[in-house]
Amino acid sequence: MKMKLKIPFVRRLLALAVGTVLASPLLAQPLVNKQDSLFLAQNYTKMERMIPMRDGVKLFTSIYVPKNTSQKYPILLDRTPYSVAPYGEDKYKPSLGPSMLFARDGYIFVYQDVRGRWMSEGEFVAVRPHNPDKKRKTDVDESSDTYDSIDWLIKNLPNNNGRVGTWGISAPGFYTTLTAIDAHPALKAVSPQAPVTDWYMGDDRHHNGAFFLMGTFAFLSSYGKPRPVPTSKPSPGFSAYGTPDSYTFYRQVGPLSKINERFFNNENKIWQEMIDHPNYDEFWQARTPVPHLKNIKPAVMTVGGWFDQEDLYGPLKTYAGIESKNPKTKNILVMGPWIHGGWARGNGDALGNIKFGSQTAPYYREKIELAFFNHHLKDGPDPQLPEASIFLTGSNEWKQYSQWPPKESEERTIYLHTNGKLSFEAPKETEAVFDEYLSDPKKPVPYTNEVRIVRGSDFMYEDQRFAAARPDVLVYESEPLTEDVTITGNIMANLFVSTTGTDADFVVKLIDVYPDTTKATSPIPMTKMPGFQLMVRGEVMRAKFRNSFSKPEPLKPGEVTEVKFDMQDAAHTFRKGHKMMVQVQSSWFPLVDRNPQKFMNIYDATEADFQKATHRVYFSNKNPSHVKVRVLNKGI
Repeated sequence: MKMKLKIPFVRRLLALAVGTVLASPLLAQPLVNKQDSLFLAQNYTKMERMIPMRDGVKLFTSIYVPKNTSQKYPILLDRTPYSVAPYGEDKYKPSLGPSMLFARDGYIFVYQDVRGRWMSEGEFVAVRPHNPDKKRKTDVDESSDTYDSIDWLIKNLPNNNGRVGTWGISAPGFYTTLTAIDAHPALKAVSPQAPVTDWYMGDDRHHNGAFFLMGTFAFLSSYGKPRPVPTSKPSPGFSAYGTPDSYTFYRQVGPLSKINERFFNNENKIWQEMIDHPNYDEFWQARTPVPHLKNIKPAVMTVGGWFDQEDLYGPLKTYAGIESKNPKTKNILVMGPWIHGGWARGNGDALGNIKFGSQTAPYYREKIELAFFNHHLKDGPDPQLPEASIFLTGSNEWKQYSQWPPKESEERTIYLHTNGKLSFEAPKETEAVFDEYLSDPKKPVPYTNEVRIVRGSDFMYEDQRFAAARPDVLVYESEPLTEDVTITGNIMANLFVSTTGTDADFVVKLIDVYPDTTKATSPIPMTKMPGFQLMVRGEVMRAKFRNSFSKPEPLKPGEVTEVKFDMQDAAHTFRKGHKMMVQVQSSWFPLVDRNPQKFMNIYDATEADFQKATHRVYFSNKNPSHVKVRVLNKGI
């Protein structure tokens, strides 16, 4: 049942500039307009409460309740470390819920500052470990805080219907995942969206052991600041870069071990945790919720974007973790052509030069997201959502699958060959065949062709020709495809390498090369698309972790070594006439910190430790470097 509105719904949008004063520059914000703000003020009452937890700590909570009391409403809860601002019962958010569709449909919206952040009491622990063995009232975690909050809300908010849903994007997505573990009986629907899931293996801070430097520095310069007492005032992040060029700034930063002292007055606890835990030790292992995704009772809809610059790993591993341990739980996955949180705002019809042929974000918000929550929280019609709603880039179409990866897909191997060739045929050479390049940490390969100080998301769909032209980037290209090739599922890189050093990074990119005769057009004026190199997936691996992320091992100079790593999933159609390309390089700067190419704790490295090294990539029948994909058709 929809709310009876006190004012007519005005469809003409008066667009405003979208901004945020929150601590995180990463948090996705929905588009807002004046009519939405007017609607909320006339139809919702705001309350602020300090909700007590089992250990006595109180969490600051903003609650927006419909003024129409003729019916009961479900509760939508968003727990966040990024502030529930604005503070004050007379100050309203410009938009409520996952989208304004929810506000117009009628929900009770609850936003909560998590323990130790902003106006909530207690101590903040970043990606707080889950405690499965709570015996005392002082044994608390994010799951128990959610349980206690829901219990209070159900018992104290008038006109609630006894059902609760949770949702959140990015770090709030992490907290959303934790709501599903040991869930309150009233919690019926959960939607982790781009959820932070493992800060070491693939989200935000590290990928396969490699430190994501510029994103972590910029983010933690604010997020890691101490908050000794509750406050509603934001903590500004670092801004004194002195240059618009991140490549220059991070080259001049110096050793990572000195950053806390030099820039953060030795007060940034979270930054120091990065430095103190260079390997995948118990500290990191305890901070992923995946091992605890057991006995999940609520329905779960995990959401992610194929061009998410921060948390592509999270939704894929969260969905897979729930699926493997809870075969009877309603567990669905939605992956669209979006950057971080792109589904919550805008039209989703293009990114940079790439068009997607439809307004993918409004479609998701109405036909998938609203329908999912309405069904589970309001007894709305069953939208019959498939196990996996997947947008195929390249062919630009939504596909529905009964599982992910699709059972119809089969694993295929794309092999690197001599003379820069690439094909599904294995190499036949019996001798040691290789390509080599000199990797110089003083002249690392840039991650983007743009001059920018903030990482942004453009590098995820940027033309890769700038990298292909460098002598320290190896390039392998197929013949033009004679038919469409659709990949759906995990991508694994498997390189056979040697080096003159004792450690190295290896970056592998799988690229779609547009033909010179393409008729594709860009939404950016004056842009030509012939020969465009679209990165379908790119990933880095720190070679010392090739056998164990917990116990690094040096490379032996001159010895051929297999380096295998997860490149995460993709869903993309390489169209007939296009080419497939693989690029291999050893730096991606300053997206990823520089590897000194010397086996050591990189966080202790001095400038003198960084050395040039020659890397070889092999492709004989004995050492066949390749990339494994899952293909829906035969391909080449």
